[in-house]
Amino acid sequence: MKKFLQVLLLAAVSQGFAQDQAAMEKAWAEYMAPGKIHALLASETGTWDEEMTMWMMPGAAPEKYTMTCEISMIMGGRYQQGIHRGTMMGMPFEGISTVGYNNASKKFESTWIDNMGTGFMFMRGNYDVKTHQITFNGDMMDPMTKTAKKFREVYTMIDNDTRKMEMYDTDASGKEYKSMEILMKRRK
Repeated sequence: MKKFLQVLLLAAVSQGFAQDQAAMEKAWAEYMAPGKIHALLASETGTWDEEMTMWMMPGAAPEKYTMTCEISMIMGGRYQQGIHRGTMMGMPFEGISTVGYNNASKKFESTWIDNMGTGFMFMRGNYDVKTHQITFNGDMMDPMTKTAKKFREVYTMIDNDTRKMEMYDTDASGKEYKSMEILMKRRK
């Protein structure tokens, strides 16, 4: 790490951003170090069974699917990765989630990609200790309008072996509606 920090300091000096070396090393060390929140993410490591309910539009009949998710920590315990697999709408489905906690911004950050699209979903959120929920806000590309639209996700840690993810989409008028719920149960 010392070599990495020295390279950063040299780059900062060469660009006119001379800083105190000790302060820079301390800031980067704090930024890089997994902490208690990262341990919370690591506690979800394992195999999860997922019961998914989707609503394609407000008032639509629910569609139900079952999937599995393999959660692991990557990059030295800094990020959580979830590999989600199943069948959706008669097709094989695979999605990859990443969740991290940014020590500098003090926010959770998440991405999502899957084989039913070609774009990324980006989210940022805060954890509520009382409700055991992370509320994420983000945007994603709407393939119909070719514009970004807002969405919200609420991730609830019900107990050690149960999680619930609720996604809220926006309709054409901008009104929010619940578009998805996933109940996750850890395999024993």
